[in-house]
Amino acid sequence: MAGLDKTTPPPTEIKLHQKSRVLEITFADGKHFKLPYEFLRVYSPSAEVRGHGPGQEVLQIGKKNVEITHIEPVGTYAVQPVFSDGHDTGIYSWDYLYSLGMNQDTMWQHYLQRMEEAGASREPLDAFQERPKSK
Repeated sequence: MAGLDKTTPPPTEIKLHQKSRVLEITFADGKHFKLPYEFLRVYSPSAEVRGHGPGQEVLQIGKKNVEITHIEPVGTYAVQPVFSDGHDTGIYSWDYLYSLGMNQDTMWQHYLQRMEEAGASREPLDAFQERPKSK
């Protein structure tokens, strides 16, 4: 992971809104972002989503209804959300969350374009593929 950018202000508040499925974050410079859980999930900084190099990104489909079940602090520089689909390996640094907030509209349009090109859907495939089956 790249070193933290010293110019990125730290967050002063992070709230999870379960009904609207939005992470609300306010930074020390006054910037305020509402990041949908689906957006955070499809742009997870994990290797599982990003791959291990340029062009290896894995398009995340069927994540429209994903939730964040809880969020863990990682030191004083990041958080690690646990998503309802079992994904829990993304570490979201303050830099990354700030960048997501600043570039949200462009990134979301890019994601929707990639989904359309792939003929994929944001809708969950079915209940059995949403959650791991119990044994």
